[in-house]
Amino acid sequence: MPGPPKRILVTNDDGIHSPGLTALAKALSKVGEVWVVAPDRERTAVAHAVTLHKPLRVQQIGTRTYAVNGTPVDCVNLAVLKLMPSPPDLLVSGINRGVNLGDDVLYSGTVSAAMEGTILGVPSMAVSQEGQKQFYFDAGARYAVRIARLVLKEGLPDETLVNLNIPNRPFESITGVRVTCLSRRRFDNPITEKVDPHGRTYYWIAGTRVSWSRSKDADHEALEQGAVSLTPIHLDTTNHGVLDRFRKWETVRRPHQGRAAASQKMKGKQKG
Repeated sequence: MPGPPKRILVTNDDGIHSPGLTALAKALSKVGEVWVVAPDRERTAVAHAVTLHKPLRVQQIGTRTYAVNGTPVDCVNLAVLKLMPSPPDLLVSGINRGVNLGDDVLYSGTVSAAMEGTILGVPSMAVSQEGQKQFYFDAGARYAVRIARLVLKEGLPDETLVNLNIPNRPFESITGVRVTCLSRRRFDNPITEKVDPHGRTYYWIAGTRVSWSRSKDADHEALEQGAVSLTPIHLDTTNHGVLDRFRKWETVRRPHQGRAAASQKMKGKQKG
């Protein structure tokens, strides 16, 4: 006999009414029982923010569908630890309007939601799609479903999430899936200074052009070639390769230790 349906949590950072979220939830409903818990408004680029100093409100707007006045990470915690009857078998965050490549993952609410799921022990993946105005979310959702089925079947390594970026083109013209590494993106003119009608200076944080550092298996190159980029991301950001280089710094004394040693030395001289 087949077991109970897999329970899948869907969230995002674009908000509960995002068409990317709708397309993803609809597609995943063919895989299992979908729960949607998402911010009640757009929360782009909030990274791993958690609401600590004000109450969170949850509004049920449909069957197993909830809007939260918090961040994507808030949504994941509420869903996994409170709203759902048991932890989900899979968490899928997206589909984000725009890619999350390279350094983007440090700022992305979409990716951070998947990270939080991983921290809570839930196999998790983030899904983002290239584009600015018009999106082929149906194609993105179909690829998300294919990878979701693999995650449910084979699982993920410990403390590892999947970051999926999908080119914005019809499903038939996507050239496949490539396993990639995070690249480095650089913006030209990242800070724009302007003056308002009252003569006060203000700033926009945004870049005008993007350049990429070239590296093997770079995620951005996969998209440039019409392929889906699949990057495994690990929670441990320690640079293990340079630990030994810093071992000598363990000999550095803290200031109070130095004062204590000097004080003991002076007492010894006085006794002598």
